Amino acid sequence: MSSLSTRPSIKCQLLLVMFVSLLNRFSTCAYNNSLTMCGIWALFGSDECLSVQCLSAMKIAHRGPDAFRFENVNGFTNCCFGFHRLAVVDQLYGMQPIRVKKFPYLWLCYNGEIYNFKQLQKQFGFEYQTLVDGEVILHLYNRGGIEQTASMLDGVFAFILLDTANRKVFLARDTYGVRPLFKVLTDDGFLGVCSEAKGLINLKHSTSLCSKVEPFLPGHYEVLDLKPSGKVASVELVKFHSCKDEPLHVACDTVEALPPGFDLETVKSNIRILFENAVRKRLMAHRRIGCLLSGGLDSSLVAAVLLKLMKEINISYPLQTFAIGMENSPDLLAAKKVAAHIGSEHHEVILNTEEGIQAIEEVIFSLETYDITTIRASIGMYLVSKYIRKKTDSVVIFSGEGSDELTQGYIYFHKAPSPEEAAEESERLLKELYLFDVLRADRTTAAHGLELRVPFLDHRFTSYYLSLPAELRIPKNGIEKYLLRLSFEDSNLLPKEILWRPKEAFSDGMASVKKSWFSILQDYIDQQVDDLLLEKAAEKYPFNPPKTKESYYYRQIFEKHYSGRSSWLPHYWMPRWVKATDPSARTLKHYKSATQE
Repeated sequence: MSSLSTRPSIKCQLLLVMFVSLLNRFSTCAYNNSLTMCGIWALFGSDECLSVQCLSAMKIAHRGPDAFRFENVNGFTNCCFGFHRLAVVDQLYGMQPIRVKKFPYLWLCYNGEIYNFKQLQKQFGFEYQTLVDGEVILHLYNRGGIEQTASMLDGVFAFILLDTANRKVFLARDTYGVRPLFKVLTDDGFLGVCSEAKGLINLKHSTSLCSKVEPFLPGHYEVLDLKPSGKVASVELVKFHSCKDEPLHVACDTVEALPPGFDLETVKSNIRILFENAVRKRLMAHRRIGCLLSGGLDSSLVAAVLLKLMKEINISYPLQTFAIGMENSPDLLAAKKVAAHIGSEHHEVILNTEEGIQAIEEVIFSLETYDITTIRASIGMYLVSKYIRKKTDSVVIFSGEGSDELTQGYIYFHKAPSPEEAAEESERLLKELYLFDVLRADRTTAAHGLELRVPFLDHRFTSYYLSLPAELRIPKNGIEKYLLRLSFEDSNLLPKEILWRPKEAFSDGMASVKKSWFSILQDYIDQQVDDLLLEKAAEKYPFNPPKTKESYYYRQIFEKHYSGRSSWLPHYWMPRWVKATDPSARTLKHYKSATQE
């Protein structure tokens, strides 16, 4: 590990000794526990002693419990990379920042998985020095620059790439923001980058006490000039991919050109082919694979296809599936049916009301949001992730995130004024995934050192689905996701009652039919928030003011940890085209009529 500063002050030397001692204790713990999500962190142009600043990087240690490294940049003593590692591939040579002999001037810190790194190697003749999928980023950049690099990556990623020869810094994030990335850039050129905002909010800088920390936009890359002082200047921010556009990396996909046309049988076949391919490419791992299973359509399809493919490639261990809910909740009952049908090793986590309520604060701290429906749904996902980490050896976790947004699965889509408006809403939801469902899924799993994989957000699958005529994608016969269900009707992957099971929000499905999870939360919170506080909520919180005691309660906890950062959430998640005062599907008339029939 390189020294953190070439000429540290006496105070800085003492802090450095303390810091290294702290690292040693953490390191021993990480290796002894033999644990296996990565966390990236970097500073450019720091005015403060780096050994002090590096303490902020420890706020994301949960993302990579296997190992970590801090390394400053040769010739730029006020620039530093930090990396917390979850070892999923190449456990021997997978540490970061990644540097290879062929490109000594390139430094890379990335979080994610690049599923087409072998195809790119074959197409361009790249000579890899490690087994790490992210190494391809260095080769692509050297071959064709940053735009080609970002556009040719099939996978999920957030990365920081430093080119000391040309004095450039590049930041990039995948199309849907499946992997998180935050940055802070001051007026005088101090740049901080981190997987989570909590690793940046306490940074010290001479000219700014409270710099604006903000999420890096999905589907974009940014080019920054690196000055001799180590500080940076932003040159351009470029959108390299939109969800409707077929990605450039299709040219080297393992699935060949699909039959054209929009007749129903062709469309159904193409959907099955692309979805199966999306699951197959995500099998890349040296650690055990598991799957979240709520018993709804999305997670059930993922689990069924996943197990089928694991058998085909002779993975020796059984697939572990995980469900959470209260006793006899709809999700637990449905998940049990699915597990029995596909033959997985099924685990049930019984949600205790008190345990769920006690987890609220740590969940909000992990999420970095105060959005109502996100928090409700995150509690169950947080607790089931905690169980997976403690009780099993599954590390790479598949789930069904993204399907509701892509396939118009939310119940309010039944009220869309037209197929065209439904299609526009679907695209809006996909663009905002990084603020809501994808954020929830990443933080709740990463909080426990798990790596999430989401095949419904595969670039090629989503671009094909969005290319279909709007009329084909809308709910039909009173059933949402009609086209997706129809595509798998004759596959025998799932029991018919699961394939056609009506939409149930995760936070509702894990509770009883008689009393929803949001009602349980509201009953508890009603005793915690005084009426007078809610009356004055708009004065205290003028941006996104809380309008219920529940939202006020969440906002208080958020402000406790992230005071003044309310702009991270531009608006609350709420259904459209209906007069809704609560985001839960169970409050909508369509849900009530469907469950009463």
